[in-house]
Amino acid sequence: MSTETTLLRYMTRFRCIAERCEDTCCTGLKVPVGEAHLHRMHEAVANSPEDAAHLHQHLQPNPGGAPSERAFIQMRPDGHCPFLDTERLCALQRRHGDAVLPDICANFPRVVTKWGERVEVSGTLACPEVARQCLLEEDAVEPEPVPALSRYVPRPEAARALPVHEKDAYTFHAETVRAALLRLVRRREYPLASRLAMLGQLAHGLDGFYFRGTESFQGEARTGAEVRLSEELQRVESPEVLEAVHRDFGGLTLPGGPCVGLFTSVLRARMATGRGERFTTLVRGVLESLRLDEGGPADLDTAWRTYAERWHRLEALHGERVHRYFHNSTLHHLWRAPFTDTPSLLAYVFRLALRVGLLRLTLVGHPRVAELCLEPSPTAGSREQLDRAAVETFQLMAKHVEQAPGFLTLAEGLVGEGRGAETLGKVLVFAAF
Repeated sequence: MSTETTLLRYMTRFRCIAERCEDTCCTGLKVPVGEAHLHRMHEAVANSPEDAAHLHQHLQPNPGGAPSERAFIQMRPDGHCPFLDTERLCALQRRHGDAVLPDICANFPRVVTKWGERVEVSGTLACPEVARQCLLEEDAVEPEPVPALSRYVPRPEAARALPVHEKDAYTFHAETVRAALLRLVRRREYPLASRLAMLGQLAHGLDGFYFRGTESFQGEARTGAEVRLSEELQRVESPEVLEAVHRDFGGLTLPGGPCVGLFTSVLRARMATGRGERFTTLVRGVLESLRLDEGGPADLDTAWRTYAERWHRLEALHGERVHRYFHNSTLHHLWRAPFTDTPSLLAYVFRLALRVGLLRLTLVGHPRVAELCLEPSPTAGSREQLDRAAVETFQLMAKHVEQAPGFLTLAEGLVGEGRGAETLGKVLVFAAF
């Protein structure tokens, strides 16, 4: 059976810009080495005592780990990979070829996911060039079928295979449910905040019977559950429900100060772990811009008002551009991060809304954006400055925050079991930020 391959359009345009990039692929990341490539790396440097010693020094064995994680590259204190040369390129790759690279290094920044016989290729915004391609172009997140996967992915065999079993209703119906999520996000006649609320309503409607480990689809109950799933997907997408969600959501009053406090605590916590100069500079600039660099609970409401006023000003000056960043990145997230990785669809939508809120605060607090909001009217130069600030913000947050264990643990703690009306309420709060 032939394999169907789909790329998001921005990945058909992606080309590594190597030493011209403002970042390096591996800085600040935990890089695993699989068993096969661990042996291959040692064989490749066997005739080079200097490289062999360097490899031995900087590979941290993980003998009890999965076959794909038998060792980790021990990063330098500044977060950089020990194998980078003076031009910030991989010295091992230069001297021994691509075959010496671990799978994650060979495919980065590509994210390759296999659903049955179908393969999807997206990217990670942790790469600045991927962030540029994804955020800035109107058609960037359109899916595009391609005939040859190997043309775009160095190691297709390293694709992550998602379990899709007929007896597991959560994964078996995942593509149908995700298609509904994608359709809702594409309803651009509504603000993104309202569309996130619509995702929350859909997830809440499915919450009673569609989740990881559900037994609602077993045996004779299966047909009824599948009918219920189909009816709920259709109901949420009806014009009457969409308008009602948009109208009711618009009247929501947001506790802005506590949200600012939560988001800034996340940024401070990640900065404290030593994430590198670029990330530290960004966070310090954001905190100073919002006058939160000295902390204190009395500052939060003032920071919230500053944020809200600046966001409205940014929309007035560059609304179409800013909306594109968040629209594209939200669609990107639905493709790049399968919701089946979370225990429920509602927990997934909560994490998405939390992510959007954190990105909004960081972008609005970016010193360059703060300056742009003082300009009387937009110019070509100001749009270029805004694009640069957006790429920097989304890229650094993707690399240093969104997949960090501490942030994921925080999200899990906030969402609790990820079920019920209380979780939906939390989704609406962060969607409105």
